[in-house]
Amino acid sequence: MARLGKRNRKFNGSRNHGKGNAKNRRGKGGKGGWGRAGMHKQRFSYVTVYERDWMAHGGHFGFSPQHPSPKLPALNVYEIDQLALKGKLEKREGKYFLDFAGKILGAGAIGVPVTVKALAFSEGAAAKIKKAGGSIDAPAPAPVAEKAAPAPKKDEKKK
Repeated sequence: MARLGKRNRKFNGSRNHGKGNAKNRRGKGGKGGWGRAGMHKQRFSYVTVYERDWMAHGGHFGFSPQHPSPKLPALNVYEIDQLALKGKLEKREGKYFLDFAGKILGAGAIGVPVTVKALAFSEGAAAKIKKAGGSIDAPAPAPVAEKAAPAPKKDEKKK
C-alpha cells in the first residue's frame, strides 16, 4: 500500500522527530565520515558483505607495476641429480639432457654429467654443473644498444 504523504508529516510538532535529544544527529559527527572513510573501522561490516573482491586484494586499490619482473619456475642442482639417478632424464652419448623453461639454482650437489638447457642459471649452479662434467645452454643476453654520439652543433653565426 502506498504511503499517504511524506513521512516527516507525522513528526510535525514532535520537536526531535524521534531522534532522541534535539541536539542529536545534528553536526558532522553524525554523518559518519565522507567517501570511503572508516572502511577499516566502523564501516568494515559493509566491506565484508559487499566488497569481497576488495578484501581479496588486502583492502588496497592502486597501480600495479607496468613491467613486473618475470617469476620463473626454479629447479635446484640436487633435484637434477635426483632426476638423473632415478632415470627420469633423457640420456644421449653417456650424458643426461634436461630442457627446463625456468631458472637453475645452485643448492645441493651434482655428481652426474648433465647437459642443461634453461632460461637462466645462477653462478653457483653453472659452476657445479660444469665441475661435474656437464654443460649449460642458456639463451644469449639481449644486445645492449649503445647511445649514438650527439651530432656536432653547427655554428649559428656565420661570418
